[in-house]
Amino acid sequence: MPEASETPFDNIESSHEYVRLLTEAIQTAISEVQSDLNDATAVHADRRKEALQLVLFKLTKLENSMRSSRRILNDLRMLRRLLLEERVLVRAAGQAVD
Repeated sequence: MPEASETPFDNIESSHEYVRLLTEAIQTAISEVQSDLNDATAVHADRRKEALQLVLFKLTKLENSMRSSRRILNDLRMLRRLLLEERVLVRAAGQAVD
């Protein structure tokens, strides 16, 4: 019986799920910052507006990085499945020859 994962990074699937959840949290933060930015614009709080624009920029960069990481994890998951299937086929072919 396989051991339970102790961290979100014990396998590709759990890492992918962690990155997905992190992306969702970032999207929530972006929405909140966008709302704060609209409020700051409405009351002409220029310094706060500039700071929130920077926060929004950084969160967007982070979101793009997380999306890229999810794609990489998807690729790794697919490659691992492909390699494991080939390994099973090679074993089956070897047993068929015996």
